[in-house]
Amino acid sequence: MESSDKNKCACLSCDLRDLAFSSLTEGDIEKICKENHEVPYARGEIIHNEGDKVTYFKYLKQGLVKMFKKASNGDEQIISITRPFEFVSNSCVFTEGYYRYSLSALEDSVVCCIRIEQIKEMVEKNGQFGLRLITLLSQTSEKIIAQDLEIRHRNLAGRVAYVLEYFSRDIYHSKVFDLPVSRREIADFISMSTANVIRTFSEFKRDGIINTYGRTIEIIDMEKLEVISKRG
Repeated sequence: MESSDKNKCACLSCDLRDLAFSSLTEGDIEKICKENHEVPYARGEIIHNEGDKVTYFKYLKQGLVKMFKKASNGDEQIISITRPFEFVSNSCVFTEGYYRYSLSALEDSVVCCIRIEQIKEMVEKNGQFGLRLITLLSQTSEKIIAQDLEIRHRNLAGRVAYVLEYFSRDIYHSKVFDLPVSRREIADFISMSTANVIRTFSEFKRDGIINTYGRTIEIIDMEKLEVISKRG
């Protein structure tokens, strides 16, 4: 007989279980494991578009993604940049049946997809699981709102500094990293013009705060960057 580890459901040891599914039985986890699937997305690939029908509940297992909405003139408004171990299905998956925002991969990413009907069935029969899921979705929404407010009360230099600090501390945990977004995407994220963002990067480089090597960013003076972010 083959080792049971070979056929063991990966969901039983997945971070998602500790995050949201800890109240489910192993039987329920096994059911999810039989039907869920992990989908790889290349950098720049669309995961879903605004207006697409919701068929899956999605969880980011690996990579980095951006949630955005397209304006009538075709410009993007980036709403959030999401790292691994966060849900990338917003709360409308339970109410409207269609995605209100688009989602695309900023890096090569892996998304765990679970049938939305299966999630709804488990919410109906397991109140503890439903409460935990609602709590996590609410926390995701609160994070997006809080970050938007943090950006809005800053001036241009403060906004750019905040974004660089965010990537360094919260996403990559390093002072040297490859910036996953273009200058234009940063401008969309912080509601400033691309020209202003480019100029601010040049000023930070001139002042010895950062260095740039193509897409690679090196934060030389984190203390000064923090001051600009807070005072901005």
